[in-house]
Amino acid sequence: MPSAWLSTHLRAARPRVLAALNRAFGDIDLAEDAFQEASLKAVRIWQPHDLPKDPVAWLIVTGRNSAIDALRKRRRETLSAPEDLEPAHEENNPEEDLTEALDRSVYRDDILRLLFTCCHPVLRRDQQIALALKVVAGLTVEEIARAFLVQPKTMEQRITRAKKRLQAARLSYEEPDAAERADRLSTVANAIYLVFNEGYSASQGTALIKEPLCEEAIRLARLLVRLFPEIPELRGLLALCLIQHSRRIARLTADGQAVTLELQDRSLWDRKLVAEGTVLLEAALRRAKPGHLQIEAAIAATHARAATYDQTDWQEIERLYRALQHIRPSPVVALNHTVVLAKLHGPEFALERLDGLQSSLERYAGYFAVKGSLLTDLARTQDAYDALKRAFDLAGTDAERLHIEQKLQKLSKGA
Repeated sequence: MPSAWLSTHLRAARPRVLAALNRAFGDIDLAEDAFQEASLKAVRIWQPHDLPKDPVAWLIVTGRNSAIDALRKRRRETLSAPEDLEPAHEENNPEEDLTEALDRSVYRDDILRLLFTCCHPVLRRDQQIALALKVVAGLTVEEIARAFLVQPKTMEQRITRAKKRLQAARLSYEEPDAAERADRLSTVANAIYLVFNEGYSASQGTALIKEPLCEEAIRLARLLVRLFPEIPELRGLLALCLIQHSRRIARLTADGQAVTLELQDRSLWDRKLVAEGTVLLEAALRRAKPGHLQIEAAIAATHARAATYDQTDWQEIERLYRALQHIRPSPVVALNHTVVLAKLHGPEFALERLDGLQSSLERYAGYFAVKGSLLTDLARTQDAYDALKRAFDLAGTDAERLHIEQKLQKLSKGA
């Protein structure tokens, strides 16, 4: 098991390394295997006081060498074998052998190019996003399954079929033309937002927030806006990520416990990110082509405008959730809408709406956490305890479980 400092370096480097290897070999499975081999070599060689000058380049070249060896062993000469793909001789310092980036076209970012590959129209939309989360973001099958509210086995099969379908299509890995690009951009934007969302509210592990994933998603969103400034939904994506990310410091206590929106110290919110996100959102909305990411950004901006939690404009947020449910209906959107309805019409009204969502959200911890809170407000202590216990059992992170455990303890004490 790699130490914490090494795991951090490897996770941060993973998207760029995989993207470069996929570019070189046109084989996602081979790229993943090669990255794994490079990571194992890094575990043996790297030291905290003696890292390569460019860890990403080191991993790319080491992985590239490993992939070439694997191809030779399988007697499959699938490369044109340019000189810069020959194995480096100095294993401890391979970044010196790294040539300039292969992509000289408008898509200068390897990770963005890989996202477009994962979101190729030969795949179904759910396969596209699942594959992007697995390959680009490095999420586990369990984490992706939670995002889709399905069993891990189902998700593993979905990802495997997607990889096989891409291989069978024998893609040239060229950037999409204008027509294909328009078809794929929506899926790419959604994949980037799911990467951000996993960083913003991790589905598994010890940490509630995985900041490197948030920052990587923001970087990719910025790149998309630069490349396609005429598409308002991409500005909405970046605005949403920036405004949500502005609260990162206030969302955790010093010892890593979750702090709900109601209790957050708003002076800790990064107002520069809020301001940038607001400007981007206003520019997007002027195009009068609202998409779900713009609406979600507008909800986040409405929260950010309130000086205190009590001053939140719940009427505006409820209106926005109705619009979101119309444009992009989903059980999670309906759940969030129900939370807002509780603010406006009380817990009993919201609880009636909530009951119709249970079959769709029976594996979603957030559903039972909301239900437990509403039942607590109605003084239905035992029912609230049962709902929160179910939320605790389904929770994916230590921080989430601790937050729910504190609620359970209050109920047990009759608080």
